[in-house]
Amino acid sequence: MCERDDGTNVLLDANENAYGPSLTLDAVKKAAGAEDGSSPGDIDFLGLHRYPDPHQVELKQLFCNLRNTGVHTQKKLKPENLFVGVGSDESIDALLRCFCTPGKDKILTCPPTYGMYAVSAQVNDVEVVKVPLDAEHGFQLRPDAINEALSADLLIKIVYICSPGNPTGNLIKKDDIQKVLKHKTWNGVVIVDEAYIDFAPEGSSLAEWVTEWPNLAVMQTLSKAFGLAGIRLGTTFTSPEIALLLNSMKAPYSISTPTKSLASAGLSPENLALMRKNKEKLIAQRARILEELPKIPGIGRFLGGTDSNFLLVEMLDGPLSEGGKPCNKTALSVYQTLAEKRGVVVRFRGKEYGCEGCLRITVGTEAEVSRFLADVRTVLADIYAASK
Repeated sequence: MCERDDGTNVLLDANENAYGPSLTLDAVKKAAGAEDGSSPGDIDFLGLHRYPDPHQVELKQLFCNLRNTGVHTQKKLKPENLFVGVGSDESIDALLRCFCTPGKDKILTCPPTYGMYAVSAQVNDVEVVKVPLDAEHGFQLRPDAINEALSADLLIKIVYICSPGNPTGNLIKKDDIQKVLKHKTWNGVVIVDEAYIDFAPEGSSLAEWVTEWPNLAVMQTLSKAFGLAGIRLGTTFTSPEIALLLNSMKAPYSISTPTKSLASAGLSPENLALMRKNKEKLIAQRARILEELPKIPGIGRFLGGTDSNFLLVEMLDGPLSEGGKPCNKTALSVYQTLAEKRGVVVRFRGKEYGCEGCLRITVGTEAEVSRFLADVRTVLADIYAASK
């Protein structure tokens, strides 16, 4: 059973945007066909009697406009650099099917990381080689170790790098990614998953870098900072050659007309401003958690970084002042009690590499953060009282 099935109402587990879609009401009405802002009524509702646009050129240009920053290169992204899919998960799967032969080829991941890389590899009968992040130094990439693995195994065709990382929340250093891209003999593709990039400092996205590196693909999504998880739309920036492969193998009408219309609305200047306003609210609540959560007895260190809309934090087997240490038993108990008795859902991450005793906390609204802080304090106090 999913933790969300029991009627819980503070959902801090899936890294959604708690402030909702970055769309004004007028934008939604306009996307629904009511140009004057009225109810759609009998108006041709988005032309739903026709099959949707299979190419999404206008939408792709909006993504290019967003990511053509000139920070990393003066070359410009164009629609032919893009693949638009059903969330980032379609891109993850499509890239595997493009470049990996089932039962033969392999991918490389850097745990702790997003679980869908391994899930999709398993579905496609592709082996996973793991080169863990450097857990002792902020979960950064180990490019030399990755390059050694690539040199030793020619069957590795894809490297997946999550930046900002999930569940680690930190931006991967640009120079470290470049070291992998510069491998002298490896003939494969580096995939940088930037699902949370809009929570990182301005100019962090490497999307425009695909114009410089033909073996790079950069995945992004509207599910996080844009607050549009429900429309299921992700995009992959890459070379025209790889984009052509991805676009040629996808179903022709996988992006519905409502999805395209709402995504286009979300990328308009007005709604980009709304997205950034909501992002600032989340960043303020993130700062609040960073300040207030450590004051609660039983809370340990924040691991990873603060470049996303979630935080990775240790639960201890006792107050830090009494020598408490990270503890999976405590973390599981906090996670279960919050969900089952308090209606607050977070995510247990203690079984992942370098994450012993950790919960991943999505940053919510001011009211949700207040609720979480109060409840986790009470739950930890009850756990320690019961153990004495």
